Amino acid sequence: MDGRDAGAGTPDGTPAASVEAVFREERGRLLAALVRRFGDLDLAEEVTSEAVEAALERWPVDGVPPKPGAWLMTTARRKAVDRLRRDQAFAARLAVLQVEADRAGPVPAAEPGGDLPDERLRLFFTCAHPALAAEDRAALTLRYLGGLTTPEVARAFLVPTATMAKRITRAKKKIREARIPFRVPGADELPDRLPGVLQAVYSIFTEGYAASSGPLLQRLDLAEEAVRLARILHRLLPREREAAGLLGLMLLVHARRDARTGPAGEPVLLEEQDRGRWDRPMIEEGLVLVPAALTGGPPGPYGVQAAIAALHDEAADVASTDWPQIVALYDVLLAIAPSPVVALNRAAAVAMRDGPQAGLDLLDELAGEPLLRGHHPYPAARADLLHRLGRDAEAASAYREALDLAGTDPDRALLRRRLDMIERPGS
Repeated sequence: MDGRDAGAGTPDGTPAASVEAVFREERGRLLAALVRRFGDLDLAEEVTSEAVEAALERWPVDGVPPKPGAWLMTTARRKAVDRLRRDQAFAARLAVLQVEADRAGPVPAAEPGGDLPDERLRLFFTCAHPALAAEDRAALTLRYLGGLTTPEVARAFLVPTATMAKRITRAKKKIREARIPFRVPGADELPDRLPGVLQAVYSIFTEGYAASSGPLLQRLDLAEEAVRLARILHRLLPREREAAGLLGLMLLVHARRDARTGPAGEPVLLEEQDRGRWDRPMIEEGLVLVPAALTGGPPGPYGVQAAIAALHDEAADVASTDWPQIVALYDVLLAIAPSPVVALNRAAAVAMRDGPQAGLDLLDELAGEPLLRGHHPYPAARADLLHRLGRDAEAASAYREALDLAGTDPDRALLRRRLDMIERPGS
């Protein structure tokens, strides 16, 4: 954490904006360092908030310090020690904290220049520990590494604030009672533990890329937060190919964000997008990560998906897309991470390579998959292929089924337009 994180670079240059910049961007780093030192997530969260409050009082008077993060850490650490000293069970609690600290290893010294050591990787693995419910891992990651408030996390998951507060409290209680260690797994554990961390970040991105419900197709704030978290993970785990693959996948997909919706927020499908609006620097950054994700060992699912996204982004249009290679990559993905959704996407690619009947045959083979029955892209894909085959009565029925399942207003609007094109040609 250094002086570039706050101060002159903030939007309005005020001390309050400086505090917000430090707190929002580096809160996870500060919180992780405090958890490492004191072994208590609740304590770390409380004194972090108190340190920010102190900064809001002091910085307008004294000015923003050269290293605001170090100032916050010093203030928070003092407040934590004061709080522990006031605790009636001070001696017992310190003894427990010392045992936990010994298990975690020595606290790293500050980085050159007085900056905080980066302990966020430990916090990633704590928030995504397999002992926690899957639905809680992404919420904790947003809360403690993304720096979102509980109401903001609740909005991200479209649940009431009180519901999310209970979920976060339940998860923290689980961490405490199960004595989940605040540490990076050893080399022998990492292959089993890392996918859970990556999945927590990816689930945040997928909700931002394609909202499950609500008035918007995309929730760019969530998608961008997930990209930021993936950058942190890749920086902390530079040799992990799937961390590179996840970041590459997100960048290559998020690069299309401006072209994915029309003026009224309506969805614009890939074949209709203005590729001139795609973010070329982001695509170039993502393309660099794909070879790193696919070399040095068997491919992982995020690396393969990044390679698929790269083929789409490199093509001038849908017609010139390398569909045979995309189908081949989906074959690899089905072998290493089989799922009905992957099979659905592969069928769509086969339809582009071999024609709509070939794709429809594959979709019909998936008709019994429970996961796809409640997934509106499945009947929508069938409707599109049926329409291309001239079977419009069946296509209209499939579009109506998709309409019943679609969760967002823009998706429903697109499906209604397509249904109208069939039922009222020329409308």
